Amino acid sequence: MGVRQLLFSALPGVPIVQQGDNLASLILEGIERAVIELEDGDVVILTQKIVSKAEGRMIALQSVQPSKPAMDLAEETGKDPRVVELILKESRKVLRTREDLIIVEHRLGFVCANAGIDHSNVTDSAVGGDGYVLLLPEDPDMSAANIQEELFAATGIKPGVLIIDSHGRAWRMGTVGISIGAAGFPMLLDLRGRPDLTGRVLQVTQVGLGDEIAAGASALMGQADERTPIVHLRGLPYPLRNGAVSELLRPEELDLFR
Repeated sequence: MGVRQLLFSALPGVPIVQQGDNLASLILEGIERAVIELEDGDVVILTQKIVSKAEGRMIALQSVQPSKPAMDLAEETGKDPRVVELILKESRKVLRTREDLIIVEHRLGFVCANAGIDHSNVTDSAVGGDGYVLLLPEDPDMSAANIQEELFAATGIKPGVLIIDSHGRAWRMGTVGISIGAAGFPMLLDLRGRPDLTGRVLQVTQVGLGDEIAAGASALMGQADERTPIVHLRGLPYPLRNGAVSELLRPEELDLFR
């Protein structure tokens, strides 16, 4: 039996992404610089931030008019009322609050802090600093599917595509990379019914593979000025299939933290 390996490669030389940039082209250019040839079974992982930038999800705060609910919640949390207005618009409901933090159920279905709205590494050529914020992609699964189709059209290879973001967890300190969008990737592995090493049949085991791979890629991408927002993965020990982030969302009736 050969050695089982997962090989994560951060693609070098990815430029600062601007609205309208073609991410599939940036991926292929990075793969060429890394001297990698795209193969069947490969996976490409992108940060949410570059997808949002390419799709024009950067919002000028001066264009936002806070509502009365946003003003009230801003006073309670100490946050910029314009940012709170965007948080409310991007959310189905507010779940928890404390100073400078609003936990919401995002319109995409997952629970996260501040609706995933980000200030870090967000600037504009005319206005820097805190003048702009970045929202999550409108439909991350569709974004991933579009990138996958463009890669297939250019290469004849259809890799899995993951779009990932950094999220906290209710029961652990620190953020980890999680998947918020996918195309052609098995997000949840249902191992129920398979035997373990002793022959005992697994009864409850389900593996959040999309988040496991996201966390590994996030360790390479970093959180500051690393400038490695795209990672290539080879060696996934499971076949690719159609998948969506909805596979990983725990129904509210089974969520003990809500």
